[in-house]
Amino acid sequence: MPSSLPHLRQDLAASLVVFLVALPLCIGVAVASGVPAELGLVTGIVGGVVTGLMRGSSLQVSGPAAGLTVLVFEAVRTFGLPALGVAVLLAGLLQIAMGLLRWGRWFRAISVSVVEGMLAGIGLVIVAGQLYAAAGIDAPASGPARLAGLPAALWSALTGAAAGPAPLAVAAATVLMIVGWRHLPKRLRAVPGALVAVLLTALATALFDLPVATVRISGVLDSVRPPGADVFAALTDVALLGTVLAFALIASAESLFGAAAVDRLHDGPRTDYDKELLAQGFGNTVCGLLGALPMTAVIVRSSANVQAGARTKASRVLHGVWLLLFAALLPATLTHVPLAALAGILVHAGWKLIPFRGLVALWRGHRGEAFVLVVTAVAIVTVSMLEGVLIGLALSVAKAAWDVSHLRVEHTDDGHGPVRVRLSGNANFLRLPTILDTLDSLPGDRPVELDLAGIQHLDHACRAALDAWAERHRTAGTASVLLHGHP
Repeated sequence: MPSSLPHLRQDLAASLVVFLVALPLCIGVAVASGVPAELGLVTGIVGGVVTGLMRGSSLQVSGPAAGLTVLVFEAVRTFGLPALGVAVLLAGLLQIAMGLLRWGRWFRAISVSVVEGMLAGIGLVIVAGQLYAAAGIDAPASGPARLAGLPAALWSALTGAAAGPAPLAVAAATVLMIVGWRHLPKRLRAVPGALVAVLLTALATALFDLPVATVRISGVLDSVRPPGADVFAALTDVALLGTVLAFALIASAESLFGAAAVDRLHDGPRTDYDKELLAQGFGNTVCGLLGALPMTAVIVRSSANVQAGARTKASRVLHGVWLLLFAALLPATLTHVPLAALAGILVHAGWKLIPFRGLVALWRGHRGEAFVLVVTAVAIVTVSMLEGVLIGLALSVAKAAWDVSHLRVEHTDDGHGPVRVRLSGNANFLRLPTILDTLDSLPGDRPVELDLAGIQHLDHACRAALDAWAERHRTAGTASVLLHGHP
């Protein structure tokens, strides 16, 4: 990378920061997804070395994301861990196809409210699920049951009826340390708060012999299991194909929306969305061949990369190298990491996915968009990820159609001359009931003058209905109807 050499010092420093941010997240996301912790490291390595070398967004960093934990967990529980590699592989190939077809830019047309609603729903599911993990209790399968049973689960942990208060205390301490770390001097904040929290809780667990479960690890190479030919037979299951589609669409949308956010953080080259989609696709294809987790571009790592002074893609490649060296030389250190600390990290990450301030601002200015956001989030929590996103997209399209069909109907009546009705805006079938109700309410014994000069668009349904209404009045002989101003 000759062009990267002039900035190697800045990129090297930034890569170390991103590595420290990525390490606990890789492990935490894997554990929350119901797969071996090592697979999170594998996806992080691929995201750095493979995706990082490709063109697209030069400063965006990829790896396993909290936003896909819910979907991965359900897929592993339903189809088994071997089928995960097949699903990720096919999702990567689908992303490559979309990139080659230059569909990357079309993801920018997805309503922001749907994406934020998706992230909010994922955040709620993550928070609820990880609070059960922190309490040492198995979470219920359905979203509503998970939310409803949360108070009882936390009370059980506090009173010692479950795994005792120690895991919950470790998780709470982790969240408090991450939140409080932001208020410390800038020099100290060079080390990520999540990593400090993991190190301190691991030390406390060992020193005080706390009854807290820790990460189990068997070696990175042992966890890599390429999908066998027999696993591909599962592709006859429509539900698995739905999971593949969900992986591809959600990972692509999250990555490309993240790219737009990262572009606002720096003054360097802008993202090429089609090339970024190709890069994500190649990365997920490799992850699928290795039987690892799916990847997306992760805004937490990407923003840390920019803020640490990265100048080129060398920083994200080097962060993958550091993850690879750690997985090869120091994997045994993971056995000291408390699972409750990882749960605390993910509770914090999930909470940050919920746009509380943005929702309040959206409600004040665009209540329709706020409604789409809330319904999408609630649908994800109560139904499932894929169905929730589809419901959000359908609502978004319906809202857009309603907004486009804005129509104003005015009529004047002086009591003697013809009744004048003026239509302006867009007249389509959605507004047809309003138009006909107004026309049917007019006096039937006086002339009616219908002015369509202000109509910008008149669809076939409205045109036919207006012609039929006018013909009916003419046939009755009770009124003369004039339609003008529109062909």
